[in-house]
Amino acid sequence: MAVPGDVQYHVQLRGGDVGRYVFLPGDPGRCESIAAHFDDARHVSTHREYTTWTGTLLGEPVSVTSTGIGGPSSAIAMEELVRVGADTFIRVGTSGAMQEWITPGDLGIVTGAIRDEGTSVHYLPIEFPAVANLDVTIALREGARRTGATAHLGVSQSKDSFYGQHEPGRMPVANRLKDRWTAWMAGGAICSEMEAATQYIVASTLGVRAGGVMLIAGHPDQRPMTEEENARMDLELCIRTAVEGLKVLIEADRTAATGR
Repeated sequence: MAVPGDVQYHVQLRGGDVGRYVFLPGDPGRCESIAAHFDDARHVSTHREYTTWTGTLLGEPVSVTSTGIGGPSSAIAMEELVRVGADTFIRVGTSGAMQEWITPGDLGIVTGAIRDEGTSVHYLPIEFPAVANLDVTIALREGARRTGATAHLGVSQSKDSFYGQHEPGRMPVANRLKDRWTAWMAGGAICSEMEAATQYIVASTLGVRAGGVMLIAGHPDQRPMTEEENARMDLELCIRTAVEGLKVLIEADRTAATGR
């Protein structure tokens, strides 16, 4: 564990650079779009895949740090962010649809994740569930109500291979990939992405809170989206839902702290 004042090796942050609440997009290019919703937003650091902005919401210091793609870089970001003072994380990103009844452009509030990746087993045995914090999840649901977004609460599949999902037929383990995909769908998984399981397991290990909201694209059979479906892909709606959700959570945390 780093001592106060130490600059964290990967994210290049130290205590005081971030608020306790941090949004976690994958793409560094999305950080400024999220920070545009903050008051007094300022760029803090960019190093490797990790870009950080900090500002305030409702007078509370909040931040956004990109994680890059997948579990390993997500785990590093969360480890180092916790060391400099963060304790609540909201994943904001994109995902692929796993149910035909989900319309591209809907949002998924991820309540738990299938641990179909490798990073989380370096933290906890595979039998331990990757679940979102309930308070964060409830706040995100209210955030969706405030923005008017169509949001589905459910389980995601967190995987390590993007092309294993999108082009399973060309993989030597095609049958295994297709059989497992069918099983995840039959179990009711709503979307597929690459970070939630790791982030939820890391949060459990470190004793912090995590949740996530995803923009859902595509179809379970990988057929192309129509022009109308592409037009519904509004990442800004996902971001606004996350921001409104965090406002709900900040208010709830203040009420819990003061008792009124």
